[in-house]
Amino acid sequence: ETVKVTRKTYTQNWPAYNAAQTQEKSQLQSLLYELCKAIPEPEQRRGRPRLSLADIIFASTFKIYSTVSGRRFQSDLQEAKRRGFLSQMPSYNSVFRYLEAESLTPYLYQLIALSAQPLKSIESDFAVDSSGFSTGQFMRWLDVKYGKEEDRRMWIKVHSMCGVKTNIVTSVEISDGYANDHGFFKPLVEAAAENGFTLKEISADKAYLSGENLLTTLRHKAIPYIPFKINSKAQTNYGPKSTVWTRMLSFYTDNREEFLTHYHKRSNVETTFHMIKSKFGQRLRSRTLAAQINEALCKVLCHNLCVVIQSVHELGIEAQFSTEAA
Repeated sequence: ETVKVTRKTYTQNWPAYNAAQTQEKSQLQSLLYELCKAIPEPEQRRGRPRLSLADIIFASTFKIYSTVSGRRFQSDLQEAKRRGFLSQMPSYNSVFRYLEAESLTPYLYQLIALSAQPLKSIESDFAVDSSGFSTGQFMRWLDVKYGKEEDRRMWIKVHSMCGVKTNIVTSVEISDGYANDHGFFKPLVEAAAENGFTLKEISADKAYLSGENLLTTLRHKAIPYIPFKINSKAQTNYGPKSTVWTRMLSFYTDNREEFLTHYHKRSNVETTFHMIKSKFGQRLRSRTLAAQINEALCKVLCHNLCVVIQSVHELGIEAQFSTEAA
């Protein structure tokens, strides 16, 4: 007898979804303006007068959201200036130069953390993973086996921790394309906790498996759902790392089905990266490394603002950012 498998479906609040999509561009500018207002303006003692830091970050982030060329983006900046979101009108070349500034990077990290705060009461389960963003640069690669040289595209890696309900990115780190994922687990978890999120579950794949990462999760009163490898064994030496390793291995072995039910939430971080890449592009247009890092962070910031807008319409939250955290 043929068994018919019923595929699980999820309902969609179409009126709220349609309202969020049709108003997203306008509301994103308002939210981005509110975020940028919290940025302290550094004192300029010499040189030609420059744009305010708030204007620089607003123009750069809004440019990444638009996904169009700098010249075609000028009309959007003119509209933002008319609405009062910019104090001065930058040229398209100026926006490119701003993205190349290394001093912009720490501010973008802070704004990403700040943009996730409206969802602190919604998210308690999180997922950790990384994904690569390709660049327009190439490197020489020697194939040792066949003795051939070829050009391979260079890329950077974005490590993120996101909530599994709304796909909001709570913390992010940037590295080169060949960096090991394991070492980024602890700073991502600690950054989310410092930003005020209550952690209950954290899911990650086998690349993040270690006694240190398991212990880091438990120290924040959360349960780690990281699957063990086929050759993983219980540790007999004493210590907090070995104790939590052995206990989680026993739970993973004896309650595999329950473990996988929680671990399945990890797929939401892959959905998050898919949302970012499909909406804002999976390739970085910038040429310098500093500009590529800033461009990737701007993509994450734009994604967070879009998630907040969606949550305002579907979940009824208030899009309020804590200026004290900035």
